[in-house]
Amino acid sequence: MAAVAATAAAKGNGGGGGRAGAGDASGTRKKKGPGPLATAYLVIYNVVMTAGWLVIAVGLVRAYLAKGSYHSLYYSIEKPLKFFQTGALLEVQSEDSVLLFVIAWTITEIIRYSFYTFSLLNHLPYLIKWARYTLFIVLYPMGVSGELLTIYAALPFVRQAGLYSISLPNKYNFSFDYYAFLILIMISYIPIFPQLYFHMIHQRRKILSHTEEHKKFE
Repeated sequence: MAAVAATAAAKGNGGGGGRAGAGDASGTRKKKGPGPLATAYLVIYNVVMTAGWLVIAVGLVRAYLAKGSYHSLYYSIEKPLKFFQTGALLEVQSEDSVLLFVIAWTITEIIRYSFYTFSLLNHLPYLIKWARYTLFIVLYPMGVSGELLTIYAALPFVRQAGLYSISLPNKYNFSFDYYAFLILIMISYIPIFPQLYFHMIHQRRKILSHTEEHKKFE
C-alpha cells in the first residue's frame, strides 16, 4: 500500500542517512564495503531504478506538455509506476491526491537511487547529497498528504464494496476489516510522521554540517 511503502521509505531514508553520517563524522574505523561482484550488482540495480524513475518523470512532463493540464496524467505513467513501485496503490483513487504523492515519490526516488549509485562508486557529488538531505523538507509532507487524501477518498468505496475484507463465518474463523485497517493507517501518521520528520531534520544538520567542515580543511 502507498502509505506503508512511503513510511518504510521514510524510515530507510532517515536511517540510511544516519548510518552514513555516523561513519563519516566519527573517527572510528570504517566497515569493509561489499566485494566487487556485490558492488557491481548494487550499482546496476541502482542505475536501473534511477533510470526507471527518470522514465516516470519524463512521462509526466511529456504528458503535461501534450495535454496542457494535470488531469489524467497518472494514466500516462501508470504501468512504469506499478513496475518500479512495489507498494500496491489503492484501486479507487482521487487523481489530484495521487499525483501529489507520485510527484513526491518520483523526485525522491531519483535522488535516492542516484545517491546510492554514486556512494557505491565512492564519488558522491555534493549536490546529490544536499538534495537527499534537503528536498525531503517539502517532498515528505507533500507525499504523505497525497497518500492520506487518496486513502480518505477511497474509504466510502472500500466500505460499500467490502474491498479486501474478510467476514465471519469462514473456515479459518478469521475476520479482517480493510476499511478499519485504512483508518488505523491514517491515524498512525499522527505519531509516526513528526518522529520521522524531525529525525530526518536532525540527520540533515549532522550530515551537511560535517560536509561543510570537511570542505574547510580541504
